[in-house]
Amino acid sequence: MTDLRIRPVPESDLDKVLDLADTVFHQRTDADARERLTWLPRRADRVGAYEGDELVGFLAAVPLRLSVPGGELDCAGVTLVGVLPTHRRRGVLTAMIDRLWETAAERGQPLAALYAAEAAIYGRFGFGVATRALSVEVDSSRPLGLRVEPDPRPLRMVPYERAAEVLGPLYERAVARRPGQLRRAPEWWSHMTVPRLSQDDEERTVPRVVVLDGDPGGYAIYRTRHGDEDAGTPAVVHLEELEADDARVHAALWRYLVSIDLTEQVKGWSLPVDEPLPLMAADPDQVTVIRDRGMLWLRLVDVPAALAARGWATTDELVLRVHDDRLPANQGTWRLRTRPGRAQAACERVDAAPDLTLDVRDLGSVYLGGFQATQLVRTGIVTEHTPGAAARLDAALAVPLAPFCADDF
Repeated sequence: MTDLRIRPVPESDLDKVLDLADTVFHQRTDADARERLTWLPRRADRVGAYEGDELVGFLAAVPLRLSVPGGELDCAGVTLVGVLPTHRRRGVLTAMIDRLWETAAERGQPLAALYAAEAAIYGRFGFGVATRALSVEVDSSRPLGLRVEPDPRPLRMVPYERAAEVLGPLYERAVARRPGQLRRAPEWWSHMTVPRLSQDDEERTVPRVVVLDGDPGGYAIYRTRHGDEDAGTPAVVHLEELEADDARVHAALWRYLVSIDLTEQVKGWSLPVDEPLPLMAADPDQVTVIRDRGMLWLRLVDVPAALAARGWATTDELVLRVHDDRLPANQGTWRLRTRPGRAQAACERVDAAPDLTLDVRDLGSVYLGGFQATQLVRTGIVTEHTPGAAARLDAALAVPLAPFCADDF
């Protein structure tokens, strides 16, 4: 470790970043894909671990705006984290994440978020799973019966190159009503939301975009993949994103997806846990939930700032003892005063008996309203000192829609 240096990674070293990622994630990046894959790290705070001129570890933190109850907050979107297998368990990742906290503080980012490929690792650094997502399969070999009358207005298709222009206002409404979503610049739409080529499967088509204009309105983004009769694999519609302002628009979009000719199945890889379709379907067996998993992991970098900036559902006062081994400024006892509305809360350090004791990773899990403090108390993860305190915190944290992040960054 004596020769290890943690420093910013210049753009001239982005080829080294991709080479490291290929080694760490057991992949091969073709020459024609390199420009596309460096779009995100070019816009990030890049932290590298160097041994001499060799890049042995890398971490990117993309400046994001994350929707939280009542508004939006600046957030460091952590991605492309990797350490060469020759340098594992030598403190490289810890050193890079320590630099991340410094950068987040300089930028005034009270939150950090990531998609955890190795969940056990990031819990140690104070990240807690904050959103979950469903994967579903729908049998589209027959019409989809619905218990909700679909919106009768006509849908229209738009070129995927116009997604930001046409879908942007509808997505902004989605950001306002559901925590966990990211604000998107036009470039984000073209490079991350609707890139021409699928990063999951080169056999899938370019993105198809269908929209129901108006208020209420909605849209769906999907790709299709041909089937193979000899192999017995069906033609599939791969749903990438669906947003709808109300249940009837939601029903209209799903009816369309299931009715696409020459396909036999619709697959939705990532949908909110409160996705209406399983309850909407007249035949529940036509819709199968195949997976329910944690998605976005959240870290409160600045506990008092993050708690004070969030909108709350009730008026209350709770004393929280927070454990944070990584960021001493968060460690201690805090009096949280909540009031409905954005930026109406206050959080200050106190010397008082706590109502609840919890780790900062568990505060990250409940922060967006996707998990309940009472659940964590029952499992022994959170300690309740004042009877009913966890239920009061849950009531204050409550949100109308389950948190969800449609963007995998």
